[in-house]
Parts: sequence; C-alpha cells; structure tokens
Amino acid sequence: MKETKHRSACAIAFGLDIVGDKWSLIIVRDIALRGKVSYGDFLKSEEKIATNILASRLVSLETNGIISKKNDSSDKRKEYYSLTKKGIDLLPVLLEMLIWGAKYFSKNESPKWFVNQAKKDKKILIRQIKSGVKSGKYLLKRD
Repeated sequence: MKETKHRSACAIAFGLDIVGDKWSLIIVRDIALRGKVSYGDFLKSEEKIATNILASRLVSLETNGIISKKNDSSDKRKEYYSLTKKGIDLLPVLLEMLIWGAKYFSKNESPKWFVNQAKKDKKILIRQIKSGVKSGKYLLKRD
C-alpha cells in the first residue's frame, strides 16, 4: 500500500487521514488493552470487522508506522502485530475517547474502574498500559 495522501497540513486532518476511519483505533485498542496480536485475534473482536477491511487497515497502520508486523519464528505463515512508539503515543487519544464515550453513552460496557482511572490520572494509566504491552499483562484482556 502506498503512503497515505494527506488532505491538508492541518495536524488534526493529518491524524484523521491515518486513524480517522472506524476501525483503526479499535485495532490499536485491541493490541494495547486486550493483548490481541494476530489477524485471527482481531477477527474475534466484538465489533466483527470484515476480513477485507481488517487486512486493509493492518496494511495501512503498518505503512503509517502505527504498528509493526513480525513473522512467527517457528511458523513463517503466522504474523504478529505490535504497536510502535508512534502507535503507543495514541494512548492519550484512546483514553480521551473512552472518557468522552463513557460520559455520553450510558450503555457503554467499559469497566468503571478503568474509566475512573482514566479520568483521575491518565499518566499513571498510560504507564500501566505501556507496562502491560511490554510484559504481556494487558489491563482489559478478554479470553
């Protein structure tokens, strides 16, 4: 996939050009908070992303430096995705969206403790998320 074409030099438009569709931040969320790392993992998300859209978003996120892809050392057919520094730097955006969504969508199922921690101290929560990404102990992992 070729590099993303940007509509303008506006920083907000630039960000939206990369992650402004309805799936890219869900993929980032799944990696950062739920420990999903493979194509199959993403397909199991409750949002039910279509296979062609998932493939396209993974390529786009990789092309734009948000995620990186690595082949499994024992099975070259398997690929695993992880967040790059650029992707990890999206965590404050995700948390702000979480706070906003929890405020205005009463039927949200985000854990109250997580929303409260995001409201109380995002910096601590971001450190916990980063630690979880490094250690494999994700804050909202669902089996």
